[in-house]
Amino acid sequence: MATARIARPARPASLGERALGPGLAILGASQLVLAIWMVADPGSFFDHVGGFGARNDHYLRDVATFEAALGICALIAVRLRGWRVPVLAFAAIQFALHAVNHIADAGDAHGATNGWADAVELGIGAAFFGWLLVAALRQQR
Repeated sequence: MATARIARPARPASLGERALGPGLAILGASQLVLAIWMVADPGSFFDHVGGFGARNDHYLRDVATFEAALGICALIAVRLRGWRVPVLAFAAIQFALHAVNHIADAGDAHGATNGWADAVELGIGAAFFGWLLVAALRQQR
C-alpha cells in the first residue's frame, strides 16, 4: 500500500526573495549605464566620478568591460535562478573591495569626485547585494 504524501504549504517569500529580481535588474542596469558612460565619455566620467590620480582613458574603458560583464550577468540572473548566487556573491565582494579602495584613496579625490561619499555608497551597495545573496541562498534550499 502506498503512503500518501502530505503536501507542505509553501512558505511565503521573504522580502529579500521578492527583491531578488528587481535588485538584480537594478544591478544590471546601473553597471551597464556606468560602462556606457565610461566608454562614450571617459573625460566626463573621470571629472564627475573617477577623479583619482591621472586620467587614463584606456584604463577607464578597461574597467568599463568589467562593469558591462557584471551588468550583463546580473540581467541574465533575473531570469536564470541558477545564476543568482554566483552573480550576487561576485557583486557583494566587488562592491566591498571597491569601497575599501575608495576609503584608502578618499583624500586623493579631486574635481567633482567625493571619495568618502563614493566609499559610503559602495559600502551600502555591498551590504544590499550581500542581503540579496543571503535571500538567493535561502531560495535555493
